[in-house]
Amino acid sequence: MGIVEIVILIITGISVGFINTLAGGATVISLSVLMFMGLPLNVANGTHRIAAAFQTATSVITYKRKGILDWRKGLVLAIPTIIGSVLGARLAIDIDEELFKKIVAGVMIVILITILYKPQQWLVGNQQMINKKLGYKQILLFFALGLYGGFIYVGIGYFLIAAIVLSVGYDVVKANAIKVFIVMLYVPFTLGVFIWGGVVNFEYGFVLAIGQIIGGYIGAKAAITKGTGFVRWVMVIFILFSVSYLTGIVDVSKVLAFMQ
Repeated sequence: MGIVEIVILIITGISVGFINTLAGGATVISLSVLMFMGLPLNVANGTHRIAAAFQTATSVITYKRKGILDWRKGLVLAIPTIIGSVLGARLAIDIDEELFKKIVAGVMIVILITILYKPQQWLVGNQQMINKKLGYKQILLFFALGLYGGFIYVGIGYFLIAAIVLSVGYDVVKANAIKVFIVMLYVPFTLGVFIWGGVVNFEYGFVLAIGQIIGGYIGAKAAITKGTGFVRWVMVIFILFSVSYLTGIVDVSKVLAFMQ
């Protein structure tokens, strides 16, 4: 791997780490870059999880130091997510992506409508919901999200934030902190499945991780200092970007080829 590839991966990592910490969906960028550099989809899908593990750990430490993270509730939500993610990762080794992209795009549009239609629920939170014990419906929901996150990972940040805001009651910044905590806990399990399947490029993954550590730290600081309104609009922008990518309106690989 030459200096050009190293620079591309680090810059990509910074961008992806920043966006994924604030909202989500930037994994489409890292997957596209890795595939543009010659990795098959299943190998790119496994490789970027090395960087995701380091990025989420950095973000969690930042949120914890600022007193934003409710790690106890996050740990309870993480357990069914981890179980689902391992099953999803096993399915992802032989992934067929086209139909799945369209389904994910449709769900993201629903989330976008919810963000725009009921902004207060995302900005303020609901303490009454937070104080309630988690029910079996929430456990099943986070198991399903883990299944999806283990499978393809793209957009999992949006879905986790939406679930934490709408079914648990946190505002979008605190939901973001719990989101990265949950992802930090389940990513090593899914990474292990991909390593076992022989579909991880460690060299690319660790270089990408350098950038995502930097981006994750900057993103967590921005979420804390800028507040819920800022995070909400970042989510809106990158949901639109993700939907455009998933439906083929924007082709990141063509943009990369043009820039070469």
